[in-house]
Amino acid sequence: MTEGIYTREDRKLLSQCTLCPRECGVNRFEGGDGYCGMDAGLNIASICIHHGEEPVISGPDGICNIFFSGCNLHCIYCQNHEISHPGKEVILRSLELVEALDEIEKILSSGVKSVGFVSPSHVVPQVKAIIKGLHARGLTPVTVYNTNGYDKANVIESLEGLIDVYLPDYKYVTSEIAQEYSDAADYPEVALKALKKMYYQKGSTLQLDERGRAECGILIRHLVLPGHAEESKIVLRSIADELSTGVHLSLMSQYHPTPFVMNHQTLNRSLYKSEYELVAEAMENLGFRNGWIQDLDSYLNYRPDFNKEHPFE
Repeated sequence: MTEGIYTREDRKLLSQCTLCPRECGVNRFEGGDGYCGMDAGLNIASICIHHGEEPVISGPDGICNIFFSGCNLHCIYCQNHEISHPGKEVILRSLELVEALDEIEKILSSGVKSVGFVSPSHVVPQVKAIIKGLHARGLTPVTVYNTNGYDKANVIESLEGLIDVYLPDYKYVTSEIAQEYSDAADYPEVALKALKKMYYQKGSTLQLDERGRAECGILIRHLVLPGHAEESKIVLRSIADELSTGVHLSLMSQYHPTPFVMNHQTLNRSLYKSEYELVAEAMENLGFRNGWIQDLDSYLNYRPDFNKEHPFE
């Protein structure tokens, strides 16, 4: 780990970490004692080609996704629990910046046009260092900020000009649900402020290249949870009222219970078709005109194994 890859401002952030809404205040150069459990290193679990994002994100050749270890949300149902959950050994590769850049460059040389930063809210200085490192090599891929939505608005502001496509979750609008499921009662207000900053930077239009790949814009994801169709409908209403019905949405049905929630009274099952159809109907009735829906068996394609070199294969 070296402080030299970061700007003075980002070194200050990491030395008394207030990077995410948790504001732990720990010195990450001295270890990973904060909420996310990560130090000031790159904290990468996997760098791989991923074909499972929305068609405009993956494109015909896939996207080079950088999966970061740790997370600033502790969602009890997380599908990436192997690399995100605290309290156990998470999968983590110790890479220097030049090694990460070499791996990314190799993937980009195969024809992949985009680089995705997955769960980046607690490692934004690392994201910036990677982007600037790629630019120094003459590489300018489309950059995709694939976030859980629990981001500080001023941190999103600092990414203007570096991030081409924002791919945020908008999980909940009810504080009690956010607290129970993600240990973040303030998630609804924090996420909405972050979304507004992203929308201010990008607007409603998702710009595509000649092969239908996103080059600039925002695409908001929402995962429909079992037993929470009404919450999902309120989330969609919030987007319509606070942003625009012209924004691109991805309404996801891929929820599948992990071993951590098998005894949970609500989250211990897959989504019912009727639940998802109710939310999809609400999406149409609200006037959203740009977006994607999923098949109910989509969860079969979103159960990664991060012990493999290619987690989704």
